Order: sequence, then structure tokens, then C-alpha cells
Amino acid sequence: MEDETENVLRNPFPSPPSHYTRYTSHNLKLLALLQERASSPGEETANQYELLSDQKDVPDWSLLQLEKPRVDWILEEPDPYYNVYGQTWFVKERLASIADAGIAQLYPTDPSVDRRPALLSILKSLLVTYSNLITSLLRPPPAHEGVVPEWQRQAEWINDLCQNLLAAANDFRPMQARCNLEIMMQTQLDLRKEETKAIHSKCDELEAKLQQLRSSALELSMDTFKVNPTTATPRAGISSSLFQSNLSETRRPSLQSEGEDTNALTQKDVLQWAEEI
Repeated sequence: MEDETENVLRNPFPSPPSHYTRYTSHNLKLLALLQERASSPGEETANQYELLSDQKDVPDWSLLQLEKPRVDWILEEPDPYYNVYGQTWFVKERLASIADAGIAQLYPTDPSVDRRPALLSILKSLLVTYSNLITSLLRPPPAHEGVVPEWQRQAEWINDLCQNLLAAANDFRPMQARCNLEIMMQTQLDLRKEETKAIHSKCDELEAKLQQLRSSALELSMDTFKVNPTTATPRAGISSSLFQSNLSETRRPSLQSEGEDTNALTQKDVLQWAEEI
């Protein structure tokens, strides 16, 4: 058992425990039957063979080993945790503070308190300590072996100051992520507004161009009708359908007389010219 535990701790991808072969359908059925027949909580352990005397292939080990682990037992602890492959994992994830690492916290713990004065003091202390560290390196080593040199104390203090700065900066990570997300969403919103505005502007230009083409085609049709007048001239009171029918009859290419102008434009030519534009 000790060798198996040692292999589990050393192997980064360990094999499942050796007792996984016991989780067969037959054994699980026996476990359910044992729990059903037991009248008291401790009776199934003592009278396993008596309660299952009518069953075959009853194992010699306790069937209660096949029960699922009780998660509620873990949650009853003050800081619930569990061990997996030799590592401790907390049920409620939390960031380890510098106090857990044995380092004094030099800034306020309450996030609602302004930390800028404390961080500014830490930065100034870091610069002063760095200057003292350089000065201590120029001094001779202590005469006694048990005395801690000055440069070592300065280096440890610099380490504590840097750990405080890093911990204070990590506390602002959620706020930084929220601000970055707001900036990204605002950027996408502005981009979509610009794209929508460009589409509307392009649609307005196309509508104006189409209106201009319609007006040009109508004017050209009126000029052509004046060059080759018919029995009825277009007036404001004539409907557009009657005007189009008279125009089509006038410009029909069949049976053209000798005195008629061969350079006159037809309605088809006007529409083709409008499409080319």
C-alpha cells in the first residue's frame, strides 16, 4: 500500500487505484441489497454474510467500501479541502495572501480603502532599501560568524516590499479585466455604429442616383415625343399608362414611312441608356 501511494505521488499521470476492479455490476447490486436489508446503520458491517446468505459470490471484504465518498463531511470543515495525487485543493478557491506566506502585509486589507498612499510609501521604502543595500555591500563582512550581514537583511526587506507590491497589483486583476471588457464592448459598439452609418449613407446615395436617372429618362422621353408629335400630345392630365402606350405605338419600328425621322429614339433605347448610366 505504501509503494502504491508513493507511485501515485511521483507519477504525474497515475493509474487508477487497484480496487477499481471491485466496482462490478454484481458487487454494486449486492451493496444495494445489503443496504436495503439492513435495519440499523452498523448492522450491514457485522452481518454482511447473514444478510446476503441467499446470494452467490459474496466477497470476503466489506461491500461498504464501494459507497461513494461523503462530500458533506468535507464541507463540514472550517476550510474544506481534498487531496488529489498528493496536492491539496480547497473546495472554495481563494488566492493565497502574503500573510499565508509569512510576510507582513504593508497595505490595507479592505479593498474599499484607498491604497495609493500605502503603495507610494512602499515604493519609497524600496528605493531607500536598495540604496542601503548598495552601501552595505561596500562594508567589510562581520567579524563573527553568527552575525547576519547587513546586506542580507536589506535583501530580505526588499523581497518583502516587492511581494507586497505584487500582491496589491494582483488584487486589482478583476477590476482590470472588467475595465478591459467594457473597453472592448464599447469599441465593438462604436464600430457597428460606424458601419451602420456608412450603409445608410450609401443607401441614400443610391436612392438619389436612381431618382436622377428616372428624371433624366422622363425628360428624354418628353423631348423625343416633342420631336415626333402624334395626334395626342402629353399633358399633365394624361395618365402615365396612356402616355407610355402612345409612346410605344409611336416608336414601334414596323412600317416606318419615308418622311419619318430615322434618327428618332425609341423607348427601348432610352431605357437601355438609363441602365448603362
